[in-house]
Order: sequence, then structure tokens, then C-alpha cells
Amino acid sequence: MYDYLKHGRVAGVCAVLFLGACSTKPAEVPHAAAPVAAPQVQSSIVPGSEQDLQTNVGDTVHFEYNRSDLQAADKSILQRQATWLEKYVSVRITVQGNCDERGTREYNLALGARRAEAVKEYLASLGVSVGRISTVSYGKERPICAESTEACWAKNRRAVTVVTSGASS
Repeated sequence: MYDYLKHGRVAGVCAVLFLGACSTKPAEVPHAAAPVAAPQVQSSIVPGSEQDLQTNVGDTVHFEYNRSDLQAADKSILQRQATWLEKYVSVRITVQGNCDERGTREYNLALGARRAEAVKEYLASLGVSVGRISTVSYGKERPICAESTEACWAKNRRAVTVVTSGASS
């Protein structure tokens, strides 16, 4: 009888443990989640606006020292500008010619004018009406970088296309 009690207890303990194990919640198996759509990014950039031109097309081309001829990379930017202007036919622009600090005020005003004209002529060669493009030279009067270093001067030798009218708001 001792064996029976001994085995009975073991059986009882096993039964309690077994039932106890059954009473716990089974581990949850992760379900395949439904694909979550990427959040829609609401851009604050209005198509056809000056910010659209700056951000999505590019509004600035750069020049070599004492030069007003366009480089291949700059022509690519201007080709995108021409395409953008073709899409937004009511937009008028001004091309602003700029120089670095070296040279006289008069010389840099003339160089800035040549740079702005080079951009205007290239855009016109791509089909943009010259009636939509005006130019201005700021020479060395509007630097975007004030250090007297080659890297800084390179940033200042530029022509910037700005929207003057007809842009979406």
C-alpha cells in the first residue's frame, strides 16, 4: 500500500502540474500583420512656386573664376529649369548674376551681368521666351559666404534664378 500511496501522490502531483500547465494561457503566436502603408508625407511645397523651383529643380549655377561660360553640370540644371518653366507658363523670372569679392566693384558688376546673360541666353536656346526672363547683376554685393577662401569664393560665383511673378502661392 505504501507503493500505491507513493505512486498515487506522484500521480496526483503530476495531475496537478499538468492541469496547472493547461490553465495558463498558451503563448501567443504572432500573426502576420497586415502591411502598413507608408505615411503620406504632405509636402508644403506648392507646385509652380519659387520654393518648388529651388527645391525640386535647382535655382543656382556656378562659374569658374573670372568666367561667364556655363559648365555641363550647370546646363543640366538650366535644362530642368526650362522644363519647369515650360510647365508653368505664367511664371516670369529674374536671373541674378553674382561674383566673389575679388576685383573692383565695376568689374564685378559687368562680370555678374555677363553671367546672368549667359543663363538667359541658354534658357532662351531651350525655348523659354526671353520676354519671361530679366537679368540683374549684383557683382560682389550679395555674397552668400563671407570668408576669403577659394571654397567660399566658389559659392559666390553664381547666377540664381528667382521667380518674380506668376508663381503659384
